[in-house]
Amino acid sequence: MDKPDFFGIRHLSPAGAYYLRCFLDKKQPDLVLVEGPADFNDILQDITRKETKPPIAVLAYTKEVPVRTILYPFAEYSPEYQAILWCHEMNVPLRFIDLPSETFLAIPEYKSTGMAEGEESRNNIYLELDKTCGAGGQETFWERNIEQAGSFEAYQAAAKSFGANLRSLTEGKENDWAETVLREAYMRQQIKNAVDSGINPEKIVVVTGSYHIEGLKNWQDSNEDFSKMPKTGATHTLMPYSYYRLSTRAGYGAGNKAPAYYSLLWEGLNRNEPGYSSYRYLVKLAAYMRSTGNPVSAASVIEAVRLAESLARLRNGHLPVLYDLRDAAITCIGEGSFAATSLGMADTEIGTNIGSLPDGVSRTSIQEDFYRQLKDLKLEKYRSAIEQELVLDLRENRRVKSEKAAFMDLHRSYFLHQLRVLNVSFAKQASTNQDNATWQEHWFIYWTPEAEIELVESALKGDTIETAASFAMKERVENATGMGEIALVIEDACYCGMEKAAVYATKALQSMAVDAVSVEDLAETAYKLSIIIQYGNIRKAKPEPLEPILGQLFYRACLVLESACICDDAASNIIIDAMKKLDNTELAHDFLNKEEWLKTLSSISMHDNLNTKLSGFAAAILLERGNLDTESLRTEVSRRLSSGTPAELGAGWFEGLAMKNKYALIARLSLWESLNVYLMALTDEEFKKALVFLRRAFASFSSAEKDQVAENLGEILGLNGQETSEAVNTVLDENSQQIIDSLDEFDFDF
Repeated sequence: MDKPDFFGIRHLSPAGAYYLRCFLDKKQPDLVLVEGPADFNDILQDITRKETKPPIAVLAYTKEVPVRTILYPFAEYSPEYQAILWCHEMNVPLRFIDLPSETFLAIPEYKSTGMAEGEESRNNIYLELDKTCGAGGQETFWERNIEQAGSFEAYQAAAKSFGANLRSLTEGKENDWAETVLREAYMRQQIKNAVDSGINPEKIVVVTGSYHIEGLKNWQDSNEDFSKMPKTGATHTLMPYSYYRLSTRAGYGAGNKAPAYYSLLWEGLNRNEPGYSSYRYLVKLAAYMRSTGNPVSAASVIEAVRLAESLARLRNGHLPVLYDLRDAAITCIGEGSFAATSLGMADTEIGTNIGSLPDGVSRTSIQEDFYRQLKDLKLEKYRSAIEQELVLDLRENRRVKSEKAAFMDLHRSYFLHQLRVLNVSFAKQASTNQDNATWQEHWFIYWTPEAEIELVESALKGDTIETAASFAMKERVENATGMGEIALVIEDACYCGMEKAAVYATKALQSMAVDAVSVEDLAETAYKLSIIIQYGNIRKAKPEPLEPILGQLFYRACLVLESACICDDAASNIIIDAMKKLDNTELAHDFLNKEEWLKTLSSISMHDNLNTKLSGFAAAILLERGNLDTESLRTEVSRRLSSGTPAELGAGWFEGLAMKNKYALIARLSLWESLNVYLMALTDEEFKKALVFLRRAFASFSSAEKDQVAENLGEILGLNGQETSEAVNTVLDENSQQIIDSLDEFDFDF
């Protein structure tokens, strides 16, 4: 004999895990060698701690930007995981023997892959298998013939045959990648090294994917030099994983699209109940449907079990597989409708299990900080695969005794915003009712392995969540191309409760503001600073350092706004948005230069060489603020809506005027008289031009406002107000609507 025993597996196989333990019990080896990166041996003791609950994963990652990662997940029913537990229980040494992760990460094809999603990446081969394996594809074929093999001998023969036949489809062909050749050579060398160290080969068990068995048998001939293997600086950490990610990151044909169902297979094997997974699947499905308001009788479940057993026999199986159970569930529980059972199937097959690790186990410092803060901020219950809502009240809670408890929600907000800045997808902020926007936040929180990976990637920026967020904001400031980007950093620093980051960004903003000329950039930045100053106190932010720079930005915006109003109609909406923000900003702060702002608006409203829509909007602001009296408005209306003014200019001015405070305009009958006189004096072509602008102006009027306009027109024209209102609000027929719509393409150069 004088050779090791090779035990072929699939990486997420309940039968493989069960029969491997049976084999190890019988063989009692002196050494177990497992396919997996050779530099993972140092975390074996953490994997076997009693507080470690799978699913878990080993995450290997590079130490330099850009961070590249490889994931190696384990479920409770992973053969590798059960081998590790068996060796721990029996005090037998175990070693990983595959290429080190630093080599995997150095191979371009392997970045962001690994055992979790493509040890071999032979997707094309498995697509072919799906076509040839009949109903249910290769996944159903594997379960029916290997997971449900029924005995150790049947499993071992089936797994060996499956691996050998799969290998025959790829070996020596274009799919036989260089990485596979390198990996198998390295594993052969590790086996030879173990034997050369004095261990009897007959007392060695090698646990590997069934595909690789043929490639490892000639281990005696191994004499390779691996000193020149590609490598990159890498490290690794143990992390929780989830059934959901196992279902979507199933690898290299070792797919586990139904991890919760496979867990039932594992339980059934350990209970020695061959039909356990069948009735437990259908019972759990029925329970889910009942919990969601869909009554399912016990009789329906019993009939579903019987139908699944009958379908299995018809399909040459001795026990139902998932494919049979789905068909039976749709027929007997869903009454023929897949839609009726689809959500229940997803819950029963995938599940929501999340693994856990003891405190301090194989984590980076930033991960430790994350979990510490979850505990301190009482957010541990939100570490779930099911999305949960969290509503925060940032105000002081005066009903509690300690300061920590009084501002618990505020500190939760700091923490969640710091994660947001780091792009860690643990929580997403939802929009809030505007009435509560200053003191209330809504978050939707759920944990995913991706969030853990994002934390690890952030470890290169800092040892804690806060220091990493500070580094990320500093990078944004240094790479900013406009003031608005820096203002966002200041805003984020305020949300994150990070005063030093705000000070740093403020200094950078002051430097950039000296050369700023874009009024929209000035207005946007000023508006953001205004919000921070107004509501910073609730976040314990100090707004005083921002006041001088806001004053500087606002004054500069006043100086450049008028020249920016020399623009076409397309650009006018951008300037209007800037004017709105500047006006709101000035109204919110007494320290801003009100006189300069009103002077600027007055100049814009009076000048004829500017975009008339913007002149009209400036007049609307002045009217709203009480700085344009009735007589001045009448004079301006007469001037703007005169027969000598081109139709598009006059109507454009009225459009701008009508964008604010409509009731103040409606109440001034003289305005509508002037508009009526103006329109009546236009030629047909001039009227078409004017109608384009007037149509836009009145589009934002509500029905009630249009009624009031109609009353004014009725009074001016001597018509019945009700009849006029009906005429104004009448829905146009199709032909009239087409004529009106055609005005959108009106050629002003006609």
